[in-house]
Amino acid sequence: MKSKNRFAKYIRFMIYLAVVILINLAGQTLFFRVDLTQNGAYSISDVSKQVVATLSEPLTIKVFFTKNLPAPHNATEQYLRDLLAEYALSGNRHFNYRFYNVSAEGDDASTEENRTAAENYGIYPVQIQAVEQDEVKFQRAYMGLVLIHGDIVERIDTITGAEGLEYKLTTAIQKLNNKVSALLSLEDRIRVSLYLSSSIKTVASFMGLEQLGNLPVHIEGMINKLNAKTYGKLEYRYVDPEDQRLEELTSRYQIMTLNWPELENGRIAAGRGLIGLVIEHGKDRAELPLLSVIKLPIIGTQYQLTDLPKLEEMIVDAVDSLINIHQKIGYLASHGALPLQEPGMNPFDRSEGDLAAFSNLVSQTYSLEEVNLKEETPEGLRCLVIAQPTETFTDYELYQLDQMLMRGTNLAIFTDAFRETPPSGEPVYGGQDPTYSPLETGLEKLLAHYGVRIAPAYVLDESCYRQQLSPRMGGGERMIYFAPIIKSEHIDHTLPFMKNIRGLITMKVSPLELDEKRIQETGIRAVELLRSSDRSWQMKNRINFNHALVQPPQDEEAMRSMPLAFLLEGSFPSYFAGKPIPEKRAAQADALEDSNIPPAGQPDRSKAELSGIQGEGVFRSQSLPGRIFIMGSSESLKNNLIDEDGQSPNAMFILNVLDALNDREQIAVMRSKIQRFNPLADAGAAKKTLVKMLNVVGLPVMAALFGVLVWMRRISRKKRIQMMFQRH
Repeated sequence: MKSKNRFAKYIRFMIYLAVVILINLAGQTLFFRVDLTQNGAYSISDVSKQVVATLSEPLTIKVFFTKNLPAPHNATEQYLRDLLAEYALSGNRHFNYRFYNVSAEGDDASTEENRTAAENYGIYPVQIQAVEQDEVKFQRAYMGLVLIHGDIVERIDTITGAEGLEYKLTTAIQKLNNKVSALLSLEDRIRVSLYLSSSIKTVASFMGLEQLGNLPVHIEGMINKLNAKTYGKLEYRYVDPEDQRLEELTSRYQIMTLNWPELENGRIAAGRGLIGLVIEHGKDRAELPLLSVIKLPIIGTQYQLTDLPKLEEMIVDAVDSLINIHQKIGYLASHGALPLQEPGMNPFDRSEGDLAAFSNLVSQTYSLEEVNLKEETPEGLRCLVIAQPTETFTDYELYQLDQMLMRGTNLAIFTDAFRETPPSGEPVYGGQDPTYSPLETGLEKLLAHYGVRIAPAYVLDESCYRQQLSPRMGGGERMIYFAPIIKSEHIDHTLPFMKNIRGLITMKVSPLELDEKRIQETGIRAVELLRSSDRSWQMKNRINFNHALVQPPQDEEAMRSMPLAFLLEGSFPSYFAGKPIPEKRAAQADALEDSNIPPAGQPDRSKAELSGIQGEGVFRSQSLPGRIFIMGSSESLKNNLIDEDGQSPNAMFILNVLDALNDREQIAVMRSKIQRFNPLADAGAAKKTLVKMLNVVGLPVMAALFGVLVWMRRISRKKRIQMMFQRH
């Protein structure tokens, strides 16, 4: 009997072992992963899956990453491995990736080979900080990758964290796909012209530019190298302009002109010359500087040629811009709107009030096209950004804007309720405050027609930015009431592109008022995106942001929450429906009319013949389904609220809004999937007291109750045992 039971145990063991082996074999081909994070941080988005699943040419990703890095960089490497594995699961046969172990210090053959390959692709080591045995050390490490698609290479130089990594990879793959298609469809070649006067070479040694004579050869080699990656679409030429052509060229292009006096007692005559690089395709062009002039105290004026690797990057960026590989976004460049800085400008020239960071971030995924409503508006724009217009719109210009909306161009409007005028005259002690006057441009009529009004006031809030004061100013912090902080509970998270925005900071923002009756009449859906806290109030009439004069109101009834941003969705009725169509009246029209005046003695047949001809313009009275984003502040686009890397909540909010207006909500969701700023919800005083009591009193009481339960269970067990022995 015992041997039979032992045999049965062996049989069960063999069955269990076979089941385990079969489960493991099935798991090699049939498996699934579950991402339990709130935003799906470790799963790629649907748009990423679609991008890699529809590749038509081989795409190879080469990752150059130093192994065994200290935290948190080792976690970044593991995240990158997991992310690329997710891409591979969704990608077709054209998707490939490989990791290369590359160290900045190793001397073995494989490490040297990988290091050379990385630097050939433009991936260089960066310095990171490590803590070992209570000692801070610095280490050089490679943390970058390149994407190779056909003959075109894109790279991500440094990967220091998981934030936005999927977004960078997916948009880079999309860019490569678009670039290949755009280059192959070009009929004409892109001309790269080097303008360099030979006369400059005679004074190059006095400027410390002995290598200037080799510049044409270096640039020609660079263009030949780039031609191998751009399907031979670049055409290079070297031009030594004659003196009589200098004025013509400087008026046509923005190229640096150098003037010098007689040198070495007249052995070198006074003269002038031209130096610059021009890239042209069709009517579009880009001018790249080759020489920078630096004025240093004591040392004097220094001249420096543009670094060749940096120049190569500038040429690639210029080519990308000229062939329009990105979707276009319109930007209102007329009516005194904020000037749009060109991407790639010197970062030391940026001020806190310009749009350089905004321009650079948007240009990474879109092509910004300036729009002048005083001229003919372009077709095919999906979105138009209007930032702080200060000049009055004529009826014809409002008609142009209205019809752009009717044709399907969404609007992103960042406008101000007041015109800020800097102080004039001699500065006084403590500085003078700017003055504020109501700003009316005519755009208010359109907004009111759609059901939104910008109130002539500023929102001040006790939930605001707190400025840390230096010890010299007494220390502590100062409440900047005109910079409200918008917390998560006052942000609408129902829209996908707003889901992961957990907090924002605004500045000099005006409240918005919604005309509910007008909204119902038009059938437009109004979504309130942002709202101030319940401890906010309005500053109107006399505007003054002097810290000593701005204090919360004593009347609690003045405190209330106010809407700060709306998204209007639906089919918008035209503002000019049922009204006469405005006529364009310009100097060109007057000149054309004067040129058609018949000579004396001849009848003017044009008016008689044309008076009977009538035409109808292509007027739309109802728009296609569209969107309008409205915010009563242009400060949200400026450098003091948007970071250059695009990782702050403010930058993500603006970029997500533009993506949503360009029908790319999936891209917006992917960008903000891993959000660094994720604060806890504010708790009231009662809730804080309750939690404190639970921690101080509740936990000991729970431990005591648990002990009592254990003691009672033991007593009960003893009684049961005694009863069992008493029965026997």
